[in-house]
Amino acid sequence: MNLWAVLCLTLLVVELQNGACQQVKRRKDIGENRIRPGGKRVKVWPTLKDGRGRSHSLLTQVLDKGRFLRLGQSTILTPGKHMELRCKGSKIGWSYPTYLDTFNNSRLSIKQSDKYSQLILTSPSAADTGAYSCWVIVCDGTECEKDHDRAYVSYIYFKDKDNLFVPSTMHFEIVYLRPDQPAVVPCRVTEPQAKTSLHREVPPVEITANMTQMAYDPTKGFILQNPRPEHQGVFYCKAETMDTPQISTKYQLLYVEVPSGPPFVSLEASPDSVRGGENVNVTCTVLGEPDVDVSFTWTYPGQGSRPIHIRTSWRLVNRGMGYTTRITQSILTVEDLETIDFGEYMCKAKSQHGETIVGTTIISK
Repeated sequence: MNLWAVLCLTLLVVELQNGACQQVKRRKDIGENRIRPGGKRVKVWPTLKDGRGRSHSLLTQVLDKGRFLRLGQSTILTPGKHMELRCKGSKIGWSYPTYLDTFNNSRLSIKQSDKYSQLILTSPSAADTGAYSCWVIVCDGTECEKDHDRAYVSYIYFKDKDNLFVPSTMHFEIVYLRPDQPAVVPCRVTEPQAKTSLHREVPPVEITANMTQMAYDPTKGFILQNPRPEHQGVFYCKAETMDTPQISTKYQLLYVEVPSGPPFVSLEASPDSVRGGENVNVTCTVLGEPDVDVSFTWTYPGQGSRPIHIRTSWRLVNRGMGYTTRITQSILTVEDLETIDFGEYMCKAKSQHGETIVGTTIISK
């Protein structure tokens, strides 16, 4: 009987030891050193609940006394105090608010070292509010590209109670409304907790925001999901905190008649039948989007040997139920026609959406 008891006790001790060993082994697996096929030993880190690994610390802000702060999706900083950002990597690309490039701002500098890249912005202000991002550049020989898996962005607010709205270089901006895409009234704020509203100037009325037709994003402005002709007019935004309410830049909202696509072109000669020694005008007209530029290229008889005059102009016009369209024209003029000038005149209109070629023939009476 005693022998049986001793045997049972021995088996119990063995089972307990096996369980303890397995538990220790599982704990070790979490951060163990593993060897890749190439023989390189790497540290394996557990995945965080939000799906991001340790590499999320790529973009940091340098604080006083050599301390670092990992930047999240948004960050609030104080104007006037120098900002230094660092991004780990031997070859790093950066993006920041575009106006810093537009005015060749000397307050911004970027330096690359062996282990990290450094972006420094001196004396930042409310106008510097915006998205700052960095990414690793991967090169294969002379060809380099952005590594989208190692790109990081933080929207930085420079909170300023005297400038609740991000200052604009223009006192009056035009916003085009298109039926096939959302429109944005870009009244961004420097204080994400400010209460912001959209107002029509005439008649004076507040436009109520809702999540289906209109929403407010402090990093973009008011987003109109389904623009309509009745949304046209002059608008402004108002922001409120504990202090006096502030008014933004005014915005002229115009509804666009022509959808996106290659230029819609017409070509007309005046007159279309002429005699030698007379003058002729050939007009190339494009009906298009208000904010899309158009360039023209002409092909004509006597090209390179006969003098011609070309003038280009554009204007915005209202058509129908308050629809706004841009008319762009290029007029080619030939004076004192000669035999070589008769024939086919070709106009090529090109925009960011494509190009269109049309032609007409000038004949002699």
